[in-house]
Amino acid sequence: GVKLGIEPLHPMYADDRSAVNTMRQANEICDQLGSHPMLGIAADVYHIWWDPELESQVRLSAELHRLFAFHICDWKTPTTDLLNDRGLMGEGCIPIRQISDWVDQAGFTGCREVEIFSNQRWSMPQEEWLNQICNAYDSLYT
Repeated sequence: GVKLGIEPLHPMYADDRSAVNTMRQANEICDQLGSHPMLGIAADVYHIWWDPELESQVRLSAELHRLFAFHICDWKTPTTDLLNDRGLMGEGCIPIRQISDWVDQAGFTGCREVEIFSNQRWSMPQEEWLNQICNAYDSLYT
C-alpha cells in the first residue's frame, strides 16, 4: 500500500545523486515499469522549474494519475549553497504560482508540501520560521 514517487532532481545533481532530471524522464520510467498505480512522480519546483516541457509533462503525469506530490520553495539568486539555501516562496526566480496553476489545472488535489532546506533558517527560532513560511504561502496563494 505504499506509493513510490520518482522525484526528478535538478541537473546539478546528475553527477552523484540522480540521473532523472526531468518530468519526461520520470514519466518514461513509469511507462517502462508498466504504469503501476502505486508508481508515480513527486514534482519539486526547486528541481524542475527550468524544464521547457514542464507544463505538458505535469499535465501528462496528472492525466495518468502519476502526480503524487507537489513541493514548493524558491531558487534564490544568488544562492550560497545549492542544497541548503532554498528560499521562501517569492524570494527567488521560480514562477511558483504559474507552475502551481498548471498542477491545479491538471487536476492535482493533493497537498502542497513546503520543502525549504536552509541552514540559515533552521538555526532561527522555529516559531518565527513557521510564521515566515505561512506568510509567504499566503502571499503566493491569495
